Amino acid sequence: MKNLHVILLALTLVIISTALCVYKVVELKLPLLPAEQAHVWAVEARVSFKPTKGPAKVDLRLPKKPQSYMILDENFISGSYGMTLEESDENRVVKWTLRRPRGNQFLYYRMQLIADEMPISEPINVRYPQKKAYPEMMQTAVDALLDEVRSKSADTRSFTHELLLRLNEKNASDNILLLRQGAEKPEMWVQRIISILAGARIPARQANILLLKDGIRHGKLTPWLQTYNGTEWMAFDPYSGASGFPDDSLIWYIGDQPLLTVKNGRAGKIEFSVHKQFHEAEYIARQRSDVKNSSVMALSLFQLPIQTQNVYRVLLMMPLGALLIVVLRNVIGIKSFGTFMPILIALAFRETELLWGLVLFSILVALGLMLRFYLEYLHLLLVPRLASVLIIVVILMVLVSLLTHKLGIERGLSVALFPMVIISMTIERMSLVWEELGPAEALQQGIGSLFIASLGYLLMTNAVLEHMIFVFPEMLLFLLAITLLLGRYTGYRLTELWRFRALLKD
Repeated sequence: MKNLHVILLALTLVIISTALCVYKVVELKLPLLPAEQAHVWAVEARVSFKPTKGPAKVDLRLPKKPQSYMILDENFISGSYGMTLEESDENRVVKWTLRRPRGNQFLYYRMQLIADEMPISEPINVRYPQKKAYPEMMQTAVDALLDEVRSKSADTRSFTHELLLRLNEKNASDNILLLRQGAEKPEMWVQRIISILAGARIPARQANILLLKDGIRHGKLTPWLQTYNGTEWMAFDPYSGASGFPDDSLIWYIGDQPLLTVKNGRAGKIEFSVHKQFHEAEYIARQRSDVKNSSVMALSLFQLPIQTQNVYRVLLMMPLGALLIVVLRNVIGIKSFGTFMPILIALAFRETELLWGLVLFSILVALGLMLRFYLEYLHLLLVPRLASVLIIVVILMVLVSLLTHKLGIERGLSVALFPMVIISMTIERMSLVWEELGPAEALQQGIGSLFIASLGYLLMTNAVLEHMIFVFPEMLLFLLAITLLLGRYTGYRLTELWRFRALLKD
């Protein structure tokens, strides 16, 4: 019954840990490996104009919830201008105002974008258009074209595609040439197509897109065509008829309204600059979670001050070291001084590095052990004896530091980073084992402690594991589950199987 209880508890911990990790990786895009990088689009819109008499009022349309992208960050550089941000169903408009502008005026809007599978919002208030009245000759051409296209199409997509092919064909008929007149500019051409589609009662609209290419400095918006099929808006190239938007394109705003409106100003101009930046995937994931208001990330260690984060980057590795000790002692059967003493020694190795740590630790323990045997002849009580060992250890550390400094071995100064209490307890424990079980057993446990400390050092300084434990601290639940299961292990240890191998053969 107890075994079943432990198994169910461990299984619950594993499920919770796995679910949280999967959520962070799939939904929040937190990186599994350190130093992963992802690109971010930095977009800047620069508005310039020359003011005339009267207060200046500037309206600029902005993206609201761009399809396939997420706005990680945005800011407005508007100087002394007053600023308000208004939202409609599909767009946003920033309104800048200033009572007495002087000289050339410059306003900036900047944002950072990352590609993301944002949920497509449901179409709102889609109205089916009324037929537009054309002049008699043009009306005849429109009716003839729509009849021809309707006979060779099956739905809205094929209708739009067929219409665009005919409107843009090279050897155009007289009817097509007539429909092209007065629509030389891209915006006019898209509006002409929309008016022709209205003859078939197909809702259509103009989508103004910005092509995201690294290094663009004077970019402009490109008008694109969208038609509604009853359930969703479909995009088409107004010249080639190809469906969809170009790769790396951002829908800046929807509609045929002007992008920039300047009141009491002239020579209003807007230019777009695009730059591809690379950031750590970890930083981008944090920004993304902030945008999504994720409650899971709200409880993340990233919310702590940086100084505290650095402390936890070390402390969170200790459960890994503890699990290592459980495996080495309970499953393999390696002996050591104390339960967690090797892990504390391994933590000291983080400051001294492994080789110097082993050398300095061995020197201190060997010298301290000799002096500890001398104290044995003095027949001291327990507490004064422990205090004496501690004082001796400190003196030894000072002497080792001075000696290595004189010899020019600066690395030897790191001996001061060793936990003196741990060294004192190691010396005391080793001397007791020496007296009770002999030098062989004492040396065996001493070597076992250094072996575990070395493995613990390698484990706790692994950059990948450190990143995963810090970014996914719920993995501690997984470690706890394994520790609980190992806690019910009552079988032979590997060293016992080796020790009694002759008996097992019989």
